[in-house]
Amino acid sequence: MDYKKSNAPLNTVTRDLVELAEETGNVYETVCVIAKRANQIAGEMRHDLEKKLQEFASLNDNLEEITENREQIEISRYYERLPKPTLIATQEYVDGQLYFRNPSKDRSKLD
Repeated sequence: MDYKKSNAPLNTVTRDLVELAEETGNVYETVCVIAKRANQIAGEMRHDLEKKLQEFASLNDNLEEITENREQIEISRYYERLPKPTLIATQEYVDGQLYFRNPSKDRSKLD
């Protein structure tokens, strides 16, 4: 899912953990799934931001030569206004857009 087009809320939303855990049957497993997806999203966001900011990097940076760059500031503000990775991951989980499996449960079914 593209995190830029997410319908996740911009601020924290109180959720019923028991309701969230219905699919897995375990609150801790649900939190772990959401946390792993949030880490993936954070990595994607960090990579995209660094790639965009690399365009502004110059090889001869001195403290005296660093100037304010409006485009760079706007890019940074855009990423600051995006929903946090945890909120995006939680929304994906609630919407049923995450695929996950537990290998230990899969092995126990085979035995």
